[in-house]
Amino acid sequence: MDNKNGVRVFSAPGRVEVCGNHTDHQHGRVLAAAINLEATATAAPNGTNSVRIRYDGFGADEIDLLDLERKDAQSGTPSSIVRGVAAWFANNGHAIGGFDAEISSEIPIGSGLSSSAAIEVLIANVFKGLFGAEISEIDIARAGQYAENVYSWKPCGLMDQTASSYGGFNVIDFCDPAAPAVKPVFAEFCGYELCVVDTGGSHADLTSDYAACANEMKLVAKHFGKGYLRDVAEDDFYSSLPSLRYLGDRAVLRAIHYFEDDKRVQKQADALNNSDMRTFLDLVIESGRSSLAYLQNVYCPGSPQEQGLTLALAMSEKILLGSGAWRVHGGGFAGTILAFVPDAMRDDYQKQMTCVFGEGSCHFLMINKNGGRELDQQI
Repeated sequence: MDNKNGVRVFSAPGRVEVCGNHTDHQHGRVLAAAINLEATATAAPNGTNSVRIRYDGFGADEIDLLDLERKDAQSGTPSSIVRGVAAWFANNGHAIGGFDAEISSEIPIGSGLSSSAAIEVLIANVFKGLFGAEISEIDIARAGQYAENVYSWKPCGLMDQTASSYGGFNVIDFCDPAAPAVKPVFAEFCGYELCVVDTGGSHADLTSDYAACANEMKLVAKHFGKGYLRDVAEDDFYSSLPSLRYLGDRAVLRAIHYFEDDKRVQKQADALNNSDMRTFLDLVIESGRSSLAYLQNVYCPGSPQEQGLTLALAMSEKILLGSGAWRVHGGGFAGTILAFVPDAMRDDYQKQMTCVFGEGSCHFLMINKNGGRELDQQI
């Protein structure tokens, strides 16, 4: 960094989604947790209108804050994140300014642990901390989502950024997306390891598949004159199944998944708050089977020969049946699964999964009580 005066340190965690697969974009509920892998920035104002960042292992970047127009060629790059977050701050009347920063991250890219959302929350916290914006955790999440939706063309909901911004383990209810309700869940998973398995599939060309999940659910909602499935009465939906099939059976099945997984979120939270681990694990498996059969986001329809997620789920069921739980993780189609592995089975599970998916494919994680924040330490 060019300016070592007043350097401050910021951090933001990755996240895991435990329940509520593709429910957030329908104003539903999710069960999500921040994790102990974080992105970190050391940053200081530089007195210019430029943000200059060095990324550990990924070179350097410079963004002109006087030009916050979306750059199509930069979609999905770190530049688009910085420019998008800065644009949200400026559009909402918050001060921004140039800074120099060095950024490093423990969160594996493409691992389904929301490395992008963590960087978005991190950059928003840097702007907030260095230039005095009075904004909440949910505002920080919105800034990140804005960068994702508008500057990277990714139609994500608000779950990833909210989980990273708030920290901890929470039920997040998006009934009012302008003011989601965030309610802590108390769970320690005693006797179990939380593991995300990276199957090695690429997310590069899956935006249209992600978007189709949301779009098809919205088609069902539109049939009832509503914008989102959260606003559709479940009884009305089921009584109207014959007349809904003109939308395509997959759209109907995806709506069924929404209604059932949205309810499962609270059931899982209640089980954890009551220390009923077996019920919780059974519900994790139910959620995963719903994603496989109804949401249908476990492999890409255009590449049916590539089914790393399905293989990982099949292996997990064989290894953990009667003892743990497993489900697709995050957006799906490629990437990762989530498993709850009994402590005594950790080594065997890791050995068998690593044999198929390679060294480093198993990430054993802990819940991080901290969200995006400025650290106390000074440099």
